[in-house]
Amino acid sequence: MDTVDRQLIQALRENGRASYAELGRLVGLSGPSVTDRINRLETAGVITGYRATVDSASLGLGVTALIGISLSDAADHEDVARRLRDLAEIEDCWFIAGDDSFMLKVRASDVDGLEKIIRKLSGTKGVSRTRTTIVLSTKWENRVGELPEEG
Repeated sequence: MDTVDRQLIQALRENGRASYAELGRLVGLSGPSVTDRINRLETAGVITGYRATVDSASLGLGVTALIGISLSDAADHEDVARRLRDLAEIEDCWFIAGDDSFMLKVRASDVDGLEKIIRKLSGTKGVSRTRTTIVLSTKWENRVGELPEEG
């Protein structure tokens, strides 16, 4: 990955809807050259997808929570991860170091909906305990910072 690839990645992180022509002007390449580079970055797994960022409350999901999951002694973390993937309410899932094994971000319509999600999680094979933190307000999310320097 060279400097131009990094510039393209940064530009797409800031505006995933930028046209190849716009990107080409930014990095000094033709649209077809930009297309080739982006296709190569996608094929290599550097660019993993594109998505719309949506206001969850406008979709009726006004409660956001972070839920730590502790596993039972006999649990296989890969098996638990597969089970967690099946729960559509989980937006993000991280395997972490510390007191918990997984940290989840979930969204629910209200506190009753959150309680139902927690019950599902508690009933998941391999889960021994959950610890929930309710988000009161979001100051920012999905921040796009500068890429680290090459090297």
